Amino acid sequence: MTQLTDPAKKKTLLARLARVEGQLRGVQRLIESEADCEKVAQQLAAARKALDKSFFTMVGCMIEQGHLPAEQVADMLAKYA
Repeated sequence: MTQLTDPAKKKTLLARLARVEGQLRGVQRLIESEADCEKVAQQLAAARKALDKSFFTMVGCMIEQGHLPAEQVADMLAKYA
């Protein structure tokens, strides 16, 4: 397997994940305060899209690093995307 080694890309990905974490905390607060289900659904969808973007950013970094053959990247996408 390969790891993210570019410090700038790591920092960017970690910042994105921290924002997702904040979104999820916001969803928890909405649920605790008995907010409208549509508001909760909207925030859950936003968090899901942010996680998807994080995933594809990570895959892009892996491709850029060139340590994995295209077939392995395709297998990983098929398995987790």
